[in-house]
Amino acid sequence: MDFDVVVAGSGIAGLSFAIDAAEAGLKTCIVTKKGGDESNTNYAQGGIACVTSESDDFERHIEDTMTAGAGLCDSEVVREVVKDGPARIEDIQRLGVEFSKLSDGRVSLGKEGGHSKRRILHVEDMTGRAIEKAYLDAVRNHPNIDMREHSVAIDLITLRKIKKFGYTTDEVEDRVVGLYTYDDINNKVETLRAKAVVLATGGIGYSYQYTTNPEIATGDGIAMAYRAGVEVRNMEFIQFHPTALFTNSDERFLISEAVRGEGAVLRDHRGQAFMKKYHPLKELAPRDVVARAIDSVMKKTGDQHLWLDSTGIPSEKFKERFPNILAACERIGVNPSQDWIPVVPAAHYLCGGIRTNLDAETTLKGLFACGEVACTGLHGGNRLASNSLLEAVVMAHRGAQRVIEFSKSENLPTVEVPEWVDGNVQDSDERGVLAHSLDELKRAMWDYVGIVRTTKRLERARTRIQNLAREINDYYWNFKVETKLIELRNMIQIADLIVQSALQRRESRGLHYTLDYPSEMSDPHDTILRRG
Repeated sequence: MDFDVVVAGSGIAGLSFAIDAAEAGLKTCIVTKKGGDESNTNYAQGGIACVTSESDDFERHIEDTMTAGAGLCDSEVVREVVKDGPARIEDIQRLGVEFSKLSDGRVSLGKEGGHSKRRILHVEDMTGRAIEKAYLDAVRNHPNIDMREHSVAIDLITLRKIKKFGYTTDEVEDRVVGLYTYDDINNKVETLRAKAVVLATGGIGYSYQYTTNPEIATGDGIAMAYRAGVEVRNMEFIQFHPTALFTNSDERFLISEAVRGEGAVLRDHRGQAFMKKYHPLKELAPRDVVARAIDSVMKKTGDQHLWLDSTGIPSEKFKERFPNILAACERIGVNPSQDWIPVVPAAHYLCGGIRTNLDAETTLKGLFACGEVACTGLHGGNRLASNSLLEAVVMAHRGAQRVIEFSKSENLPTVEVPEWVDGNVQDSDERGVLAHSLDELKRAMWDYVGIVRTTKRLERARTRIQNLAREINDYYWNFKVETKLIELRNMIQIADLIVQSALQRRESRGLHYTLDYPSEMSDPHDTILRRG
């Protein structure tokens, strides 16, 4: 089937991109592997950082972002994203999103780690969910958008790949021409041809044993792009959220940084507040500092978790500001106004990803990327809290404008695209292989590629990942495609990219901390990976 634009992913970045493209008259398709509302956006509690107050200004936001980024932010990107923010907030409001307000009618602005001013717009503690719903409503009512749920992206279709399969084309320059997707309901592979493909598939958190991300965060877009020869960068920068709710399961519910912004204090098991030993901003230090501090205290004491003391926040204020967090705490028998909350770090956000420019263009013609899947240079070595939703809407808008120009100006010839062919098309009856491999991968990433790293640990991880890669490659090409198999293949690819990048960075910077190289190098640089 032919489209002007195919968007993989239904978070705020993908939906925003699709709406802009469709409004310009482009025939647009969104593929999403679960229901449309299952995305990392839907789990975003804190809010969206943007300068909207007279007491704030762009320069302060830019400086805060650059400081958090540990010397690796692209200053031009930071400036453009911050300055574009207010216009994109207006776009969100036009879709019907109403940000929380104070009793006097002014917008309620939160403060999180690394911010010098209150600038976090939010909808209670469910900002992502509110924005996601508004965007989904707009998408589902748009005549130019075909939304396909339970449709899993498998691989990009490129001219180089077509030639590999024996098809001929007069084109010299490689470019994307479509996307293979797996219909999880009807158990079939579909071929979607398109002038442009947009990857907005979100993050990679599910590769770790403990994560705040949903199961869909398996790094699909980055893995597909890398296999197609697209550059990825800074994959070593994994942000571990310092305060995830500790339970006896692997699930980790996020306790938003905004709770610390309202005055909550981290305590060890003796009840001592310890953050003043690690950073002058204490609980509102950058996330990498807070996560390492918690990790250090836990390793010294052997405790499984520490405590977040929010009893200083009035109960009515907590209930009004954080109803979702309150409900999660109450489910495990914790009353945040009276009890300390058990917390532990968990994998949360990828600051690296597919390398793009300011128009969301990748290094492959016709392929665009935005949201967490992309590395624009905004976050550098560490993301400033709540800059992610800002980046998503700004880059989606800029990318959509470029796609509109691209579609009108490019004279794209019709290319014959081969249909998907399974390996030996056997049905797999060894589901245990996938489950065991997934468990081994997640444990290896948590144990060896976590908050604090060493070269020895990274090398151990790579050995295990390479063994898994060989196994899954044999398995992948000998059985019919299925969702869990597609995801595991991508997660193994992502894990290898993270370890490769971490081994390349022989320093400690931002979110990458290694005991073998505890100091920063004097010449900060990006790590770039590209499949040969």
